[in-house]
Amino acid sequence: MGEKLICQNRKAWHHYFIEDKYEAGICLLGTEVKSLREGRANLSDSYGKIRNGEVFLVDAHISPYTHGNRLNHDPLRTRKLLLHKREIRRLIGKVQEKGFTLIPLRLYFSDGKAKVELGLAKGKKLFDKRESLKRKTIEREMERGRKGFDGDR
Repeated sequence: MGEKLICQNRKAWHHYFIEDKYEAGICLLGTEVKSLREGRANLSDSYGKIRNGEVFLVDAHISPYTHGNRLNHDPLRTRKLLLHKREIRRLIGKVQEKGFTLIPLRLYFSDGKAKVELGLAKGKKLFDKRESLKRKTIEREMERGRKGFDGDR
């Protein structure tokens, strides 16, 4: 069946250094799954939180299902993530270190099941962001030069 991308958090790569990635299942309600199948989700302000040995996805916006009734879900509700206990223990150890946080990078269907790719991330400083932007611009211009494209028209 493969993977079907629902949404991804592009800003995460700009604001954080991604040290490690984890794949987690996600506990969803029926209307949330239907809404995700329509591609109506946003991860931009969301993050992962560890409470009582469990991992939760906080502030991920999954829009209410368009054909839902009064029993539709709350778009910003906290959702439980499903990880192995050893992965959770490793994450607890890392998050307690200085500066690490859990950031969702992608939301996708894998063999019909909704999955979240969590990134163990460390925040970038302003000069790091500028450096990344400068490097990206240089690479883009080098690629243009390779293709024979002239910026002067």
